[in-house]
Amino acid sequence: MKGYISPALNTKGAGFAQAWYNTAKPYKLIGFDLTVTASAIYFPSSDLTHKVENSQMTNVQVNVSPSATTFVDAPTVFGSVTVPVYQLEDPLPPPNGPILPMPGQNIQGAPGLDFAKEVGTFIPVAKVQLGIGLPKGTDLKFRFYPSTKVGVNGSASMLGFGLMRDIKQHIPSIKRLPFDLSVFVGYTNVKLDVGLDSNRPDQKANFETTATTVQALISKKLSVLTFYGGLGYNFTIASLVMKGTYAINNSGKTIKGPVDFSVSNSGPRLTAGMRLKLFNLTFHGDYTFQKYNALTVGFGFNVR
Repeated sequence: MKGYISPALNTKGAGFAQAWYNTAKPYKLIGFDLTVTASAIYFPSSDLTHKVENSQMTNVQVNVSPSATTFVDAPTVFGSVTVPVYQLEDPLPPPNGPILPMPGQNIQGAPGLDFAKEVGTFIPVAKVQLGIGLPKGTDLKFRFYPSTKVGVNGSASMLGFGLMRDIKQHIPSIKRLPFDLSVFVGYTNVKLDVGLDSNRPDQKANFETTATTVQALISKKLSVLTFYGGLGYNFTIASLVMKGTYAINNSGKTIKGPVDFSVSNSGPRLTAGMRLKLFNLTFHGDYTFQKYNALTVGFGFNVR
């Protein structure tokens, strides 16, 4: 399960580290902006499969081909390769033990869900953000989505905050140069609780993602256009907890939760973009180069 769902968790985590800024110039005191953004987070081809190794599993074995003795390539939630056969070792060893249904294994030996073919090689992430100008060249940014009911037994919420600080004012040698230079740090926490079966309220999946980004920002305004960029580092952690009791086909055996795991992803990032300002309205777009590349577009209302 960890290998199957990890690429989706990492892709979403990268998405929540996006779209914090479209200029390196802080607002004046009590200046503000309200911005809506949408990002497409692209996952690499390496995320289409994951290796399943018998040596890493307990009480379960995967059937391998004669040419491979210890592992097999299985599809992730994004992939389309044939789903391997998993079997319990107890009471009988493979190939006689009962089949254990795994993620994507709707039909024995069938292809995976092939998310990339059906939807595309990206996951969308949307956000609404408020920025407020503070004294001494500092901006405070908020992201907030109140806990909202999702489906029958689920809910979703988001809370994030960021701080941008003009650093040119502290460097006399570049203080008067015609560009803006700032540092930024942002943190986002997202929670999603999903009911897996309306007839079994105990069966729930709890997702939680935290995304932290630290960046140096630069921008230059030319009339109504602002060109901006950022260089920094992302840190993301995502976890999944499955609660409840799950029957294993007709074997008479069950798996009792919680079944939980977490994944983390970190790495450098480089962003380049452009903003158009017409009166108090802004329209912007940028592209971020990282392990999970991101294309972001947005619009907003601001008062400097």
